[in-house]
Amino acid sequence: MSIDVETARKVAKLARIRVEDAALPGLAEQLSGILTFMEQLNEVDVTGVEPMVSVTPMRLKRRADVVTDGNIQAQVLKNAPEAREGFFAVPKVVE
Repeated sequence: MSIDVETARKVAKLARIRVEDAALPGLAEQLSGILTFMEQLNEVDVTGVEPMVSVTPMRLKRRADVVTDGNIQAQVLKNAPEAREGFFAVPKVVE
């Protein structure tokens, strides 16, 4: 598929990218190259290939889901600029 200069201008406007008129033919050529590459990717047979999140099989380390001691409300509120009745106090923002 080939992109012409007018289509490149329209794409740049939709993407809110300022492109000088002299640079539009180059942009059109680059966009055409991207579409050509995408057409090549559509020709690849991927039957039986599982989708991957990464090219290397990785598992994130997970911590054990255990109950901690908790009850550190005073330590947490010590960092607050202002606290009232055991909670963070914030200024009213909506009238």
